Amino acid sequence: MSLNKVMLIGRLGQDPEFKMTPSGNGVCNFSVATSENWTDKSGEKQERTEWHRIVVWGKLAELCNQYLSKGRQAYIEGKLQTRSWEDKEGQKRYTTEIVANTVQFLSGASEGASRSSSMGASQNSTEAAKPYEVQSDSSFAADDIPF
Repeated sequence: MSLNKVMLIGRLGQDPEFKMTPSGNGVCNFSVATSENWTDKSGEKQERTEWHRIVVWGKLAELCNQYLSKGRQAYIEGKLQTRSWEDKEGQKRYTTEIVANTVQFLSGASEGASRSSSMGASQNSTEAAKPYEVQSDSSFAADDIPF
């Protein structure tokens, strides 16, 4: 048995980057920061921030592009994936990223900020406080639609 599952809550470091693949599938990339705080032996407060590269596909990618922005807090669930490519000098490069299948849009850029400005004026304040969750099945293809 094996398990490849990642769960994060963090803030976006930049606005998402959205692209369409040649086959018409949407892909969204962004980075999320998570931080841990502690007090060292001398009583000094310490903080360590870890940056995570996130990749989202399909309809969920479109929603992330529409509703997420720099500073926004999100819950991400997915799997770790490492890919490689050759750079301009012919060197093999690697990157490890999280391929998300669940994203919940949490608070705005500052704690307690309302989402109504990013989701449109039709949302009321009660709806704006709820996290928005969409799940994506990366194995789904247009050929799977039964009609």
